[in-house]
Amino acid sequence: MRRVVFCTLFLLLPASGSAQGVTDRDEVLKVVQTFFDTMTARDVEGARKILMPEGRFFPMEMRKPEATPRSFTNDEYLGRLSKGRKEISRERIWNPEVRVHGSIATVWAPYDFWLDGKFSHCGVDAFDLIKTSDGWKIAGGVFTMEAKCEPSPLPPPKH
Repeated sequence: MRRVVFCTLFLLLPASGSAQGVTDRDEVLKVVQTFFDTMTARDVEGARKILMPEGRFFPMEMRKPEATPRSFTNDEYLGRLSKGRKEISRERIWNPEVRVHGSIATVWAPYDFWLDGKFSHCGVDAFDLIKTSDGWKIAGGVFTMEAKCEPSPLPPPKH
């Protein structure tokens, strides 16, 4: 009988662990989607809630002959978002790879970026997230900006 109980408990442990992973994965992806939604809505306060102020992004402009890294802080991003252009921007990811370990997570995904319903560029996003007492927040990341990528499985966005 002890053996049956032990085996049953042993079999249940991985299932409960993976259920936690799915929850964290969903929460992490929700924060990334919120980031995109706040970008489209030019919602500075909404973006501030999900960004670590001391974070940093590194875009790699691959459309130029020499891709030189540049960077901007999350606070600088918020400043640009508040001044923002009049165009409606939409960024979308698909097939995200999400890794969570305790209070850190990464999201790696292809993306496309649209301005006023017209394709602007595409690339790969790699977000770093930290779980805080207020939930998951984006610490920063890196992304490429390319003219041509593998075709998106998503239809063109609607305004």
